[in-house]
Amino acid sequence: MKRPSVAIHQRTAECIALLVATAGIWPLTCLAQQRAPPVVGFLNSASADGYAGMAEAFRHGLKETGYVEGQNVTIEYRWANNVYDRLPALAADLVSRRVAVIVANSPAIAAAEAATKTIPITFMSGDDPVRLGFVDSLAKPGGNATGVTIFSGELAAKRLAILLGVVPQAKMIAVLINSDWPAAVRFAADVEAAAQVLGLQIQVLRANNESEIDDAFNNLPRTGADALLVGPGPYFDSRRDKLVALAAKIGLPACYESRATAAAGGFISYGASVKDGYR
Repeated sequence: MKRPSVAIHQRTAECIALLVATAGIWPLTCLAQQRAPPVVGFLNSASADGYAGMAEAFRHGLKETGYVEGQNVTIEYRWANNVYDRLPALAADLVSRRVAVIVANSPAIAAAEAATKTIPITFMSGDDPVRLGFVDSLAKPGGNATGVTIFSGELAAKRLAILLGVVPQAKMIAVLINSDWPAAVRFAADVEAAAQVLGLQIQVLRANNESEIDDAFNNLPRTGADALLVGPGPYFDSRRDKLVALAAKIGLPACYESRATAAAGGFISYGASVKDGYR
């Protein structure tokens, strides 16, 4: 009668030993099978300081969907610091790191699309992405890119009309554009067409860097302009404080793209929220 009892005890001991041994291996196996957090490539033509608010809005949007930087998602930031020629190399670097997705702003979209046809690209565009050739259509983007557009570049005529409404005596409007911005030529053409309808003269000034902004504002009093229309785009948006200060210095009413510029002291603005687009 004892032999069966001994046999049961031995079998129980073997089972316990197996469970103990498995318990030592199982956590290590689970840890090895855990996936690393996805890596998001954040490709932007502006600078980290000038676009800090946009990056924060993007992180806020991620958090709303359950992704928190440093916890379950990693973000690799690549800033061109307003030197657009740097964007192709920055895009290629993100592709080489095999990021899960690339987030690009308007000037960076073309570089991202040229760098990869397989990694998903999501963008925040201030202009029509169909007209710029980034997607096939709004309903069916096609390819590996999709995103959000606030159609800021489409509002040239509306901003000009609003500016005339608050400065009704205006005959000459100066228009400041960043000619490096992909949609700058179309924006200037839209302003010229709207000016003809409104019976206004316009003077287009181009500024692609700090010194050119200074030069443009130094020349503004000599143009005889009664008001200023500041073109859209990430470069001017990241220089809002400087633009507001220079316009105030010469006492010229100005209309801007974003509410953030008006909140910073600018005269008026008209357009969708850039920050909300990033969110």
